Amino acid sequence: MQYQTESWGCSYMPSSRGALGGDPLEHIERLASENAVVIFSISSCCMCHAVKRLFCGMGVNPTVYELDEDPKGKDMEKALMRLLGTSPAVPVVFIGGKLVGSMDRVMASHINGTLVPLLKEAGALWL
Repeated sequence: MQYQTESWGCSYMPSSRGALGGDPLEHIERLASENAVVIFSISSCCMCHAVKRLFCGMGVNPTVYELDEDPKGKDMEKALMRLLGTSPAVPVVFIGGKLVGSMDRVMASHINGTLVPLLKEAGALWL
């Protein structure tokens, strides 16, 4: 089930499509590879809000998985913390199935000019 929000223009997907079954990290990797830009988020997180706003403002339509709205979200959040080695674990951004990182990495890429080429290469941005 995918839905569009009028104010964001972002795609929100339930992250528990199919059974999580095994390793939460494998589940995250699979979800991250299914769309050009994927953001793992918590709906009440201000940094998550900012990164979603950044992408939507650039004309990118990220797929957003709100972990606090998913029954398996806590397991996925723990796996993301292990992956990044940081706490808190969100937001976490994947572009073209590759881990970009959290908000600091995304902003650094945006500032140094490497974010747009990544988005173009992933097919998320055409201009």
